[in-house]
Amino acid sequence: MDTLKTLLLTDKVAVVTGASRGIGKAIALELARRGAAVVINYHNNQEAAQAVLKQIESENGKAFLYQANVAEFQEAQELIKATVEHYGRLDILVNNAGITRDTLIMMMSEEDWDIVQDVNLKGTFNCSKAALRIMLRQRYGRIINITSVAGQIGNAGQCNYSASKAGQIGFTKALAREVASRNITVNAIAAGYIETDIWSNVSEEAKKALLSLIPLNRKGNPEEIAYAVAFIASDQAAYITGQVLGVDGGMAMA
Repeated sequence: MDTLKTLLLTDKVAVVTGASRGIGKAIALELARRGAAVVINYHNNQEAAQAVLKQIESENGKAFLYQANVAEFQEAQELIKATVEHYGRLDILVNNAGITRDTLIMMMSEEDWDIVQDVNLKGTFNCSKAALRIMLRQRYGRIINITSVAGQIGNAGQCNYSASKAGQIGFTKALAREVASRNITVNAIAAGYIETDIWSNVSEEAKKALLSLIPLNRKGNPEEIAYAVAFIASDQAAYITGQVLGVDGGMAMA
């Protein structure tokens, strides 16, 4: 069976934050392939974002770029405003933008703590609040937060990152209860050890230790996160809300 024919997102409009590389890039490409018009949000890397746009357009998809630092409330507002001005609506918000500043807490600066919370957690709040103004009027929407197993089981050297990702999970569940009556679902996808450049500074010893914790005994790839997002974004997932879907090879089994 051709999965592209079973989970179509035709006529849907999606914003993907942090979409210039890694998981965000894979999500933007997958949603576009399924028929959604995509807003490719990026902060600094315009060249990489432009490459994502060109790939979508080469596959006859619809997309445009928008630069914004989602950690800034007003910039997140402008991102959503530009989306609606361009496409007339907003159906899917994927809060993917995220950063790390890894170090043990005794060496972690206040800045290391604050910037991770601002991008990962406050950015999720900023974009969701702006998007809901549109979704509530439409009485339809999908908000999907890309969190991490670090927010479920913790990770030494990542107190700031783990806290931000655990915060996203709590945010997901609370918001899902607030907006369910308006046909808006809010879910999270907890990514495990996914092969992206975020791991480039992690030692080989640490990578091997992580692999030993994964029952499937391999790293995931960004496309596997993107497939999960496509499902949660689809009309077939309309009865799923307030959930955390682990795409982690079994690393954080309950």
